[in-house]
Amino acid sequence: MTADFTGKTALVTGSTSGIGREVANQLAARGAHVILSGRDEARGEAAVQAIRATGGKADFVRADLTDTRSVTHLAERSVELGGRVDILVNNAGLYPFAPTAEVPLSQFDEVYAVNVRAPFFLVAALAPAMAERGSGAIVNVSTMVATNGMAQMAVYGSSKAALQLLTKSWAAEFAASGVRVNAVSPGPTRTEGTAALGDNLDGLATTTPLNRVGRPEEVAAAIVWLASDAASLVHGAVLPVDGGRLAV
Repeated sequence: MTADFTGKTALVTGSTSGIGREVANQLAARGAHVILSGRDEARGEAAVQAIRATGGKADFVRADLTDTRSVTHLAERSVELGGRVDILVNNAGLYPFAPTAEVPLSQFDEVYAVNVRAPFFLVAALAPAMAERGSGAIVNVSTMVATNGMAQMAVYGSSKAALQLLTKSWAAEFAASGVRVNAVSPGPTRTEGTAALGDNLDGLATTTPLNRVGRPEEVAAAIVWLASDAASLVHGAVLPVDGGRLAV
């Protein structure tokens, strides 16, 4: 049965490209009013126009998730545009790869601001209203390196490990009020953002039983399912979408 999001508003962070844009496309195709966000206004407007061209409903809000004031504005503006936010997808993320000794303080702070602090305060701003209405869905995007240690991924992996713990904490906090909080844990996925990894991306894929790089639409499908009523009994889960990496 195809999920129906008619009448619902979904905020998807980092949705001007890659997995986030595919999530926005799939939610809009199923009737949701989608609020896209990112730092690049031109890409954001292009993504919105593409959705509208197919009959979907979408708006763009420019947001810099390293800035707490911008995070607050994103939450407030999303409610203004959609009337309310029923679905929050915390997809935006930074993923620098570097030896621990070579990570500057500024980069460490930036990664944690985007990957941990921004989702925390978006949930703080939007989940209470979901709880008051008795329904809502939050999906956080993690990574397989949050549970599998890999060299040069200490900052990225640890930030997403924090997001996975927040997923479980929020599920415990909001489940009784009808708000579902879950996460997906993608493996290597070919997007604009991972293009810089080159052959390293394919190398990561060889560590999975499937032995191939994933596609954004495959990860997005799992996110959309978690956001749908079909996942009504799923709370606090971290769903691996990684070609079987969990199995080895």
